[in-house]
Amino acid sequence: MDFLRYRHVFICLLLAILAGCTQQQSSQDLKEQTAQATADVKRDANAIAAGISEGWSRDKQLDLNTATRDQLLSLPGVTAAEADRMIAGRPYSEAGDLVTRRIMPKAEYDKIADRVTAKK
Repeated sequence: MDFLRYRHVFICLLLAILAGCTQQQSSQDLKEQTAQATADVKRDANAIAAGISEGWSRDKQLDLNTATRDQLLSLPGVTAAEADRMIAGRPYSEAGDLVTRRIMPKAEYDKIADRVTAKK
C-alpha cells in the first residue's frame, strides 16, 4: 500500500531525471549541422559529376589544336603552365610535337599520349 502512495513521487522523479539527461539542441547548432550536411552533399554531387564527365570523355581523344585550357588541365598530370605552353605552341601537326618542341617532358607526355591527338 505504501508503494502505491509513493508511486506518483517515483514517476515524477523518474521523469525529472530523464528530462535532465536529454540534451536539447539549439537552433543555431541545428542550422550549422544542416549547412555542413548540405555542403557535404554538394561536394559529393560535384565529385560524381566530374567522374561521369571524365568517364564520357575518356574514350574520345582531345585535339591539342582546339582544346580549351580547362580541357587540357583535365588531362592527368598537366599543370596550368603546361596547358598555357600547349596553347601557345599551336598548331601541332602531331601530338608528339609536345615532346619535340620541349613543351612537355616525355615522361609526362607518356601519361597522356593515348588521350590526345593533333587534327589538322
